[in-house]
Amino acid sequence: MAAKRVGILTGGGDVPGLNSVIKSVVYRGSEIGCEITGIRRGWEGLTHVNLEEPASRLRYIQPLNRDNTRTIDRTGGTYLHSSRTNPSQMKNLPAFLRSEDFPSKPGKDGAPTYNMTKRVLANLEALRLDYLVAIGGDDTLSYAATLDQAGMRVIAIPKTMDNDVRNTEYCIGFSTAITRATEAIERQRTTVGSHERIGIFRIFGRDAGHTALYTAYVTSTRCCIPEYEFDLAKLIDLLMTDKRSTPSNYALVILSEGAQWKGYKIRETGEADAFGHKKKANLGEDFSDEVKKATGEETIVSDLTYDLRSGSPDFLDKMVASTFAGMAMECIERGQHGVMTAICSGCYAVEPIPDPALGPRKVDVGTMYNTERYRPNYASKRGLPIFLTRA
Repeated sequence: MAAKRVGILTGGGDVPGLNSVIKSVVYRGSEIGCEITGIRRGWEGLTHVNLEEPASRLRYIQPLNRDNTRTIDRTGGTYLHSSRTNPSQMKNLPAFLRSEDFPSKPGKDGAPTYNMTKRVLANLEALRLDYLVAIGGDDTLSYAATLDQAGMRVIAIPKTMDNDVRNTEYCIGFSTAITRATEAIERQRTTVGSHERIGIFRIFGRDAGHTALYTAYVTSTRCCIPEYEFDLAKLIDLLMTDKRSTPSNYALVILSEGAQWKGYKIRETGEADAFGHKKKANLGEDFSDEVKKATGEETIVSDLTYDLRSGSPDFLDKMVASTFAGMAMECIERGQHGVMTAICSGCYAVEPIPDPALGPRKVDVGTMYNTERYRPNYASKRGLPIFLTRA
């Protein structure tokens, strides 16, 4: 194998299973003669590092071996840390690079953004890395595709509890998120029922409703997703019907953070991140207000967001993470790049890194969502892969 030096980084939000990828890359790498270098804090590690300054190098570059990764898979989070950094649209240059000339263009707010790809490539060359393993979701992998096209050999590994990366049916973190959401809803069901209220659960899913939909699938609840605008009065009526027909006189609904009812516009707050995303206001609270106005019923609003990505991975995420890591190293052995580890038709596969212009993978409303009942579609699953959809 020609390649001997491999970099690895994690970008965007953390999910359970990332450390299993890192450890497995290191262990497999040691077996095939690769030296593994960890890039800390995601893409920031390649835009902000000053390799001539020892303190900066220590902050952003970490050699990885069997000893320092031996136990990291026992916990969640990411051993290499993370950030939301987009090297192709940097608002602020590191202080030591402000005198350098980088291509720029106006951002959405009119202020210039800088493309630091040439700096990223220079740092990768200085580190003498032959390949880079990038673990991330839509945003992180969109830059991975850019970097591979710019000349760096990149292998991508998809992770996000939203499960919305294209070219794969599964992303690391999804199973643990659904498991956590299910457990939280089943626990809170007793309180919602005890007080005879309507339980409203807001769950991550800015652009795609996979997490809400699959949680609803296993908890037998109604759900609303970004892919389909719901009718406010109709949903409230359905929940009131559920409440009246339940012995404990309560009802539940799961709302993706990006869901909207007809005529409603989600409010966004704060400053946009490096990829142009602002935080969305809590739809659950706004929907609760509408329920109270229409019915006078009391509600309980629960925000199931960051807790779903915290803690240790479940079995499935550990298994997929370790398998994806092994597949990534096999790609390096074969000289492949510009590819992503994936699951397609229920089988492990290697696919092209998704085209960033296509955006996130959405729920197929026609087959997966019952738009009349605001529930998952449980029919016609024979012959489908385990995750009920094809990449």
